[in-house]
Amino acid sequence: MNQPDKIKIIDTHAHLTKSDYKSDRDQVVKRAQDAGVEYIINVGYNLKTSIASVELAEKYDSCYAAVGIHPHDAKTLDEKTFKELEALAKNPKVVAIGEMGLDFHRNLSPKEIQIEAFNKQLLWAETLNLPVVVHDRDAHQATMDILKEHSDLKVVLHCFAGDAEMAREAKQRGYLLSIGGPVTFKNSKHLPEVLKIVELENLMLETDCPYLTPEPHRGQRNEPSYLPIIARKVSELLTPLTYEDVCRVTSLNAKKFFNIGRIDPAKIAYQIRDSLYLNITNRCTNACVFCIRQKTDFIKGHNLRLEREPNFQEVIDAIGDPSKYREVVFCGYGEPMLRLDLVKQVAGWLKSKNAQVRINTNGHGNLIAGRDIIPELKDLVDEVSISLNAGDQETYDRICPSRFSNKAFAALLDFAEGCRLAGIKTTVTVMDMPGVDLELAKQTAKDLRVNIRIRHFDVVG
Repeated sequence: MNQPDKIKIIDTHAHLTKSDYKSDRDQVVKRAQDAGVEYIINVGYNLKTSIASVELAEKYDSCYAAVGIHPHDAKTLDEKTFKELEALAKNPKVVAIGEMGLDFHRNLSPKEIQIEAFNKQLLWAETLNLPVVVHDRDAHQATMDILKEHSDLKVVLHCFAGDAEMAREAKQRGYLLSIGGPVTFKNSKHLPEVLKIVELENLMLETDCPYLTPEPHRGQRNEPSYLPIIARKVSELLTPLTYEDVCRVTSLNAKKFFNIGRIDPAKIAYQIRDSLYLNITNRCTNACVFCIRQKTDFIKGHNLRLEREPNFQEVIDAIGDPSKYREVVFCGYGEPMLRLDLVKQVAGWLKSKNAQVRINTNGHGNLIAGRDIIPELKDLVDEVSISLNAGDQETYDRICPSRFSNKAFAALLDFAEGCRLAGIKTTVTVMDMPGVDLELAKQTAKDLRVNIRIRHFDVVG
């Protein structure tokens, strides 16, 4: 496994064009690379820094540029400046428009001029099909109201300073929130609350260097090599997610948002927290209305969209040393019982290595195989987690349409009870989505005498 300081990460908002780096800019970029910072997005805030950001992007392979006009400089956005920005945006290393937005704290440009410049740049970004980097200080409601009129844009709220309610609305709209050095400050109150609301899939990381230096370097010049400090703090606040989880997911978010870098191919084995998951099929017997497969190829930064199903040797090679993990889980982007023979073969190998084995399943294994498969799993599996999803058949059939039609729910219940009677630790899961009676689901689990775990709607991994 990589050492933490070598795990790749992306600084999505930096200002290396500042004179603060005049004497050692090359060394700053080198230190960032040594710290695992794969890419740096240098963000312009006026015409001069936009030009300089493009020049840096052309000089350093690891750097990209955003061009735009900050609300402080909104009064400078005349037609001549705009035409020069338009020419800059044609450079292939320009990956976003910004930093733009509203700053009602200092009001260095009049509010009405800020709003006009903000709208003009948003419309421009729409024509270029580029994402936008948004600055918002003491202008939360106005910023959100304006962005609402540009719903097709990809948006990141840079150095997010809003409250939990704003974060919730931003998540619902599909915006990304960028987290920087303030998350490490002892007086930071809102960011820990924000991180409880948004998922890692909604976050990117930034330094905003040379500003907002994280602890313990606060008071010094900030630089991209400090980004791992921010990532570690975020991982502490999102425990049990790990530093590696935070780096992997936020980097994927940045690559997709800015359309940079290489996306990893689909994985057979993937780690989240201290568990290793096995992705052995993308086929399933259900077409659940909430299934994440319908929205994305990724779970916690891992690409799970298989080009073909792996064989035994490929799975074993992907696992490596199972002793590194608390458990190994058959899960992935499909129903593992569709590959029962492979599950048994791999599980047997895992048990020979004294690994803990769990299967995440929809409970249709007996229907799939046409026989009772529980005796075949008894000595190979320590735990099963079964997607109950509803406390009654009517709701289940509505939200989890199955190729087994009205036989599916009863078979699931029989499978759960059979696993418990066979001595396999059994848990059923249900999602707190609209239309699902959680109390009825809890009673169903109680009747089956199995554990139940409530999963949150639209939260995966």
